[in-house]
Amino acid sequence: MSIPNIANYYLFARTVRVGSINAAARELELPKSTISRRLSQLEKEQGVRLVNRGRSGLKLTDVGEAFLVHCELLVDAAESAQMVTQALLEKPRGRVNISCPYAISQSLLVKVLPEFMDKYPEVQLNVIATNRPVNLIDENIDIALRVRPYIEDSSLIARPLTESPSSLFISPELLNAQPVKEPQDLIQHPQLSLHYTSGRYHYQLTNEQGDKQQINFQPKLISDDMMLLKEAAINNQGIVALPNYIGQQAVSEGLLVQLLPNWNLPVGIMHMTYSHRRGLKPAVRTLIDFLAEKLPEVAEHTF
Repeated sequence: MSIPNIANYYLFARTVRVGSINAAARELELPKSTISRRLSQLEKEQGVRLVNRGRSGLKLTDVGEAFLVHCELLVDAAESAQMVTQALLEKPRGRVNISCPYAISQSLLVKVLPEFMDKYPEVQLNVIATNRPVNLIDENIDIALRVRPYIEDSSLIARPLTESPSSLFISPELLNAQPVKEPQDLIQHPQLSLHYTSGRYHYQLTNEQGDKQQINFQPKLISDDMMLLKEAAINNQGIVALPNYIGQQAVSEGLLVQLLPNWNLPVGIMHMTYSHRRGLKPAVRTLIDFLAEKLPEVAEHTF
């Protein structure tokens, strides 16, 4: 029996893991033609078809599914072996791609990333600030920061960092002109809001006694940019719901006032997500640990 080409087994497992030849080419930094040729070579060596190629990606055959189990073991073993030497010989270096909403970038990352860059000068950070959902695999994102009650994608590692409470804010001038003492008083003012895909805009409020109220409204301004919403509120354009880490600084400067402190909006959770437990580059692992330590501290001080 000839010695098998273990590299082809590895490429097969990694390609199936990310779902397509295009995604594998980006992750492995190899030409698509090389990966396609290696997969065809592997199928020829085995004498069976392992995957069916289609517009929606790769679909394993029955034989391919059984074959993949053993190839995955090879990948895990190879990555574990590599991590042993990397931990001893490599210091963090290279490029790390991070995705996060604009608000987290402008309010939190700006306070912690300079320290990381000072400590690890050989790491290049590529911060992609966007409010749209990103696909970590397809878009070659190493780490994504998201504020959600939970992370729906079970294929991702989701590491909760801290709760992210929000509050309602208004300018002192608007509040003096029309006080807000109860939830129903909110509708006497214009409203500023993030974009809701449902098209239905409302505040879900709960007090300490467990009473709930839903206040429906039609926004005067809709935007995915929280900083724009905050500035509009400061300039007397209406009430806005903002994460406390954004709104509290304006409160401390006398530019905004927090409304209805006895009523709470739903609390989001800031998560750090990444795609694999094993095989992370030293720079990625180091940044994950750094952010897990620093972001909760910074967020807590702004709440």
